[in-house]
Amino acid sequence: MIPPLGPETPVLIAGPTASGKSALALAIARRHGGVIVNADAMQVYDGWRLLTARPSDADMVQAPHWLYGHVPFDADYSVGHWLRDTAPLLAGQRPIIVGGTGLYFTALTEGLADIPATPPDVRLRGDTLPLPALLDQIDDVTRGRIDTANRARVQRAWEVLQATGRGLADWQDDTPPPLLPLNAAVPVLIDAPRDWLTPRIARRFDMMLDRGALAEAAAMHDRWNPAHQSSRAIGAAALIAHLDGEITLTAAREAAIVAIRQYAKRQRTYFARRMRQWHRIDASSTDLSTGLPDVASIGRCL
Repeated sequence: MIPPLGPETPVLIAGPTASGKSALALAIARRHGGVIVNADAMQVYDGWRLLTARPSDADMVQAPHWLYGHVPFDADYSVGHWLRDTAPLLAGQRPIIVGGTGLYFTALTEGLADIPATPPDVRLRGDTLPLPALLDQIDDVTRGRIDTANRARVQRAWEVLQATGRGLADWQDDTPPPLLPLNAAVPVLIDAPRDWLTPRIARRFDMMLDRGALAEAAAMHDRWNPAHQSSRAIGAAALIAHLDGEITLTAAREAAIVAIRQYAKRQRTYFARRMRQWHRIDASSTDLSTGLPDVASIGRCL
């Protein structure tokens, strides 16, 4: 059971892609009040609204939504930027922070080390190295803490060591207090079993195509640059390749769905390792759009 909490207590909702996080956040906001705050690293960018599954206009008029599409598509945006943008939203009306970027939640509830920015020349060198070479040059403690299959995380750890002479783990151990300690919020983790989630991922991507994801890619085509962080939106590269005549739409769809499934697996791995104290909801047996049945107990506490 979740202990009784005050009417302004923040709610944190994490879960893998396509698990129904946004529906749950909106159900809580409608029923109990609050503002919905994005914690998804791709949904902060403009340009890729459909492909990143940002809330629809119909959803956004039902409750205040913050930090969606507020960053230019060609800008860099880090977890530090997100924390600075989120900090003023923690006061006042209840924040309902929802997303699938586990690092955002970890930084929010555990703190973020004040690591100096990476010099451009170091980043460029890192871009040229294959993943095994980056891993070989990371200290053992850091290697044991990060997702070694996630190139972005591995390269970040390599860049920190190269630029500062200190391993990422060493910086993390010197972390200041968090903006929002976990015990000051209701942290909810959506469990989405693979067999339940896999067909949902395919259906949702098909829905994106039906709603105009290919037209969205066409609108972004002339601005496409794989180096942009926003270009990591899953499916973007495949749709651009199709528009360039390199692959069929069927092949682009299949590549995107496979990539999404792989991403969901990485998310589940991260959540299992770092979110063991969060309250869990089984998405396969809960209608998250209604907030029942598990959210009923959360609702009584709010």
